Amino acid sequence: MKKTILGTLAAVVLSSLPLASYADASFNVGGVTDYRYRGISQTRNKPALQGGFDYSNGGFYVGTWASTIKWIKDFGGDANVEIDVYGGYKGEITKELSYDVGVLTYQYPSNKMKPIGGANANTTEIYGALTYGPATLKYSHAVTDTFANFDSKGSFYVDLSATFDVAGVSVVPHVGYQKIKGPFEDPGSYTDYSLTVSKEVVKGLSLSAAVVGTDADKAFYVSPVNGKELGKPTLVLGVKYTYNF
Repeated sequence: MKKTILGTLAAVVLSSLPLASYADASFNVGGVTDYRYRGISQTRNKPALQGGFDYSNGGFYVGTWASTIKWIKDFGGDANVEIDVYGGYKGEITKELSYDVGVLTYQYPSNKMKPIGGANANTTEIYGALTYGPATLKYSHAVTDTFANFDSKGSFYVDLSATFDVAGVSVVPHVGYQKIKGPFEDPGSYTDYSLTVSKEVVKGLSLSAAVVGTDADKAFYVSPVNGKELGKPTLVLGVKYTYNF
């Protein structure tokens, strides 16, 4: 099922692109020791396989990305993969200041979780970001319920990150805040942080290490399978290969 979905998405994106513009396309594939999204483990603190496709032309871009997950099945659904589809536009306001606006949808096939009232995890957000020098400030706003939280439309995530080159090593500090609207606002909202270092070791192949943590409610963000905290501080190791056309 997972391969069929990924293949279909790639075919749709590829078929919509002009043949002369393939030089702006790239594929990536990799893995991490724990898939942390906004600081919260999506894989019960276990490894994940990931991959994606991106295309850009004249400021416009589209892409798709997928990862194996465990949390949907942990809560009674049948999805073992997350598929993201996104598109937007990047441009410059001045030479020092650039912007990025777009829409991103997170899809979890067969995800309805009957044990918790048939909650639907599929989520769509619109976003806007400003980058000045090495720093980027981004705001993401949910136009649907957010990741299976009932009546949570209007939830948002704001994050600040920066990218520095230190002797050929990319160093990215990050801090973010996830606001969950609705009945789960108090236990669901939290702050996350991370510090990621990565380096391209051979052409196209990069290794990374990240310290990731949150102040998320320990009772709310917990695996119902093994009782482990999903937002506790951890070290995440990753490898990714990128091929540019």
